[in-house]
Amino acid sequence: MAKSPETVPLSELIGGLVADVTGLLRKEIDLAKTEVSEKFSQALNGVEVVMFGLVLAVGAVGVLLSALVAGVAAFLVTQGLTETSAGGLASLIVGVVIALIAWAMVSRGLTALRRSNMKLDRTATSLRRDVDVVKEKI
Repeated sequence: MAKSPETVPLSELIGGLVADVTGLLRKEIDLAKTEVSEKFSQALNGVEVVMFGLVLAVGAVGVLLSALVAGVAAFLVTQGLTETSAGGLASLIVGVVIALIAWAMVSRGLTALRRSNMKLDRTATSLRRDVDVVKEKI
């Protein structure tokens, strides 16, 4: 025969409440862990884009500085500059262009990182619901 709420001892009610709240907290912690893992995966996508941009920037500096500096320097020599001046100016021009490309890639990756919202929305909603249930039982 089931006991009515009026006949249940207070110690049993408190014990049941403590067990319910403990179980609830364990489930909330599991949910938070899962949600943090998902958010971390999203953030890693942004980091991958940033890393890819940095690798491209380093590769571009190596390849383009050697090829483009020589080409721009040759063009500047035909325009009347000395070889020394043409080489320096060509290095500056190519360096600025490569820096702009690298900046664009890093900026794109950082934007992706900002988009991956790190709030634990589901956990917060679930906790609010749980607090309401506990308040209702008390």
